[in-house]
Amino acid sequence: MRTAVTLSQVPEAAAGPFVFHEPLADGFALAKSAGFDDVELFFPGPDAFSVEEIKALCETHGMGVAAVGTGAGMVKHGLSLTDPSPEKRAAALDFITRMIDFGGALGAPAILGSMQGKWGGDVSREQALKWLAEALRSAGKTAAKHGVPFIYEPLNRYETNLITRLQDGAEWIEAESLENIVLLADLFHMNIEEVNLAEALRSAGKHVGHVHFADSNRRAFGFGHTDPTPIIAALREINYTGSISAEIFPLPDAKTAAAQTIKSIKSLL
Repeated sequence: MRTAVTLSQVPEAAAGPFVFHEPLADGFALAKSAGFDDVELFFPGPDAFSVEEIKALCETHGMGVAAVGTGAGMVKHGLSLTDPSPEKRAAALDFITRMIDFGGALGAPAILGSMQGKWGGDVSREQALKWLAEALRSAGKTAAKHGVPFIYEPLNRYETNLITRLQDGAEWIEAESLENIVLLADLFHMNIEEVNLAEALRSAGKHVGHVHFADSNRRAFGFGHTDPTPIIAALREINYTGSISAEIFPLPDAKTAAAQTIKSIKSLL
């Protein structure tokens, strides 16, 4: 398992759960000095930085890119895959496809979180899930061209009303025969929705492809009340070899949050 930390370059997400918001070169340097293996990138879009620029920063600091987020499509552009408007759904899929291509050029998968949207009003849950499945089929195929999976993230009930639990996500992937799609196990969301975090990881098993390592209050582990020991044990049991990424609030400040995360992970691994 490799460690990663979030670097955000989206002003609209300044209050979000991302550790470093500094200019990108500074963010890479801070991530490296904190002891992380890789970075997870949250950009306004696929054209915010060139692939060559990211590769150069990775080479300079001896780091990789664990994943790229697509959430700016929602927070900055107001797009979702389950919007009632077919034009907006098409724009959302186009944004995600371009983010997949950007990440794929770096050997990194893209993540679908907030852009999955919600059902309600004139859109039934069945219709929303149908649209979502269609989009994930396309995303999975695009990601496969780059030799990476596409990551789908169940969110808590306050952020989506589609799929909120890992097991439900795993069963849905199988029922829809979705290929090259893995689940993101975000421990903050899981703290809200799951009865037992370790058992939820075991139940989703082979479908878990990325982990967001956050305590109960979405701060660094050790600053909340979640016990990480059974979580790490469960990840080992399912032979998880992916990233453990800190998508957390930079509290009490970014450097302290980063240092606490690395301290916690090293004590466990």
